[in-house]
Amino acid sequence: MTNTSTTPPIKHGFKEGLIEEAKKAFALTVYFGTWFCSLTFLALTSLDERPIPLTPFGMSLIKAALCAKFMLIAQAVFPIKVDKNNGIIKSLFIESMLYLIIVLMLNYLEAGIDGLIHGKEFLISMTAFGQNNPLRVFAMAMVYWLIVWPYLVFIGMKLKLGSNATVAILFGSKS
Repeated sequence: MTNTSTTPPIKHGFKEGLIEEAKKAFALTVYFGTWFCSLTFLALTSLDERPIPLTPFGMSLIKAALCAKFMLIAQAVFPIKVDKNNGIIKSLFIESMLYLIIVLMLNYLEAGIDGLIHGKEFLISMTAFGQNNPLRVFAMAMVYWLIVWPYLVFIGMKLKLGSNATVAILFGSKS
């Protein structure tokens, strides 16, 4: 017999909630940053550029923080739900597509605002996202989805099994 109950969410005050959100944002930024820096390293070594410049890694970390922020906004607007009849994978697949669309829209919006800040037209700057190449945007979306998918499965496991059980399954128990 398996225990399918989850622990009820803990009610936090404003300060505790803010700290929890900051921890989630930091962890997600580190996760995305690891991926984005790895992809940056791959791209730079593919170009055989020597010495390898550090600036692209800083930009990767900034992009990771922005993507983490966008992901947390998407989760706040559309909280993750796991249907026990469909399981984690089936339940989260459609949600992962929704999160991907939201993050892409926010990236386009960010590009437009960045253009305004630099004295360019909003719509022109917005359409310049992904170097104005739909295939590049699609390729970025595919890679982003592959990065986000394990995170969503992890969150789905935490929702259904609880944090302690998920951490014990993935990383072993503390004993």
